[in-house]
Amino acid sequence: MRTPDWRPALQVAHDAALDWLEHLPERPIRPEKSYHEMLEVFGGPVPEAGEPAERVVAMLAEAAPAGLMAMNHARFFGWVIGGVMPAGVAADWLVAAWDQNTASGEPTPAMSAMEAVTAGWLLELLDLPRSASVAFVTGGQMANLVCLAAARGRVLADAGWDVVADGLIGAPPVTVLVGDHVHHSVGRALRILGLGEGRAVRVATDTNARMRVDALRAALAAISGPTIVCAQGGEVNTGGVDPIAEIADVVAEHRRANPAWLHVDGAIGLFARTSPGLGPLLRGVERADSCSTDAHKWLNTPYDCGIAIVADAEAHRRAMTLRADYLPGVGSARDPIDWNPEMSRRSRAAAVHATIRQLGRSGIVEIVERDCAMARRIADGLRAVDGVELLNEVQLNQVLVRFRDPAGVDDDAHTTTVLRRVQESGVAYPTPTTWNGRAAVRISVCNWSIEASDADLAVAALAEAHAAT
Repeated sequence: MRTPDWRPALQVAHDAALDWLEHLPERPIRPEKSYHEMLEVFGGPVPEAGEPAERVVAMLAEAAPAGLMAMNHARFFGWVIGGVMPAGVAADWLVAAWDQNTASGEPTPAMSAMEAVTAGWLLELLDLPRSASVAFVTGGQMANLVCLAAARGRVLADAGWDVVADGLIGAPPVTVLVGDHVHHSVGRALRILGLGEGRAVRVATDTNARMRVDALRAALAAISGPTIVCAQGGEVNTGGVDPIAEIADVVAEHRRANPAWLHVDGAIGLFARTSPGLGPLLRGVERADSCSTDAHKWLNTPYDCGIAIVADAEAHRRAMTLRADYLPGVGSARDPIDWNPEMSRRSRAAAVHATIRQLGRSGIVEIVERDCAMARRIADGLRAVDGVELLNEVQLNQVLVRFRDPAGVDDDAHTTTVLRRVQESGVAYPTPTTWNGRAAVRISVCNWSIEASDADLAVAALAEAHAAT
């Protein structure tokens, strides 16, 4: 057996990773080179001859940073993305080195056991039914897909139709209800599952994007048959949390005469349940049939790790499980293949396990509460700036603002210009959105390392860009 020399390449990678992480505070957050410039860097014909591994890694380490966004920077405020913790990064390195396909428990008992324990920890941390099943998937999109696949199977089974065996052709129609500000990943999940993104019934929301219970009750009164209701534990622009307990009451009433399922998309805010002060905002999630979240948001694990949690474990397993003659048979070990859609998969739970061990419950609560406090600090700072319009009630860690044009000509264009100036400065990196048809700036505070000075620098950068004419 040929034995490669692992150390030179891994040492280069180790040094380059430390250089990136240790110098984050002084890095400009935005990429310095464009996509087309990076094509030139990495392009060329397929190499005819190979190179030493350490030279290849050194080339990547030298060339890539110019085209990277410092997403794990304390003042990166885009797309609800957290940073990374040392234990999570190191565990992820080990996962790559171990090179385990963690589909089945028998061949990889360490990984399967770690995943089972981590699943239990998450249910405990989030105070969800301990009998619920948990899947570790690629992100919030797949977490919603897994939960809604289980939902589709259960409500159709309760209506007398086996979708696993017979598909959707001839099945009773399933009505899906979503809030007016539903996240696009839910829509795509409905499309993939054959339920139809365009067929979803939209339910009115309030000014902070929270589903209105009276509107949901009226919408449910108008339908019958298999029903799925999708609520949100934090809207992507405002952070607004649906009144989940009241929604659960309404769904329970509808379930008396109709097969029904309540799903909560908790990608933004589910980890707020760990906080004594913020947890009441998500009261009622424990009554949901399923919920989803992302560990690489508030838990600050490396990409990628979405989490699907399903109260009806049998519906979850039936929607996802796979068996084949060449695969290990069912044994006493927990087989991840029963709960997620991938056969070939790395151990996503390892980084989650390591991060929870490093932080502990108190550390996770501290991140959640500090991020929300920093979001309020940013909101208060911007509210004091003349011409800044705060568009949301800051319930969690999202701040939504708009900048009025000092010349009184075009607020949309001015808001877009303010954002571009701040992004180009490299000081902070919020991202754009459209709110009620108007341009806005979204500031998402998710990083474990943010401090008051970071919040104040972001406010100052936005105020300066706003004042520049």
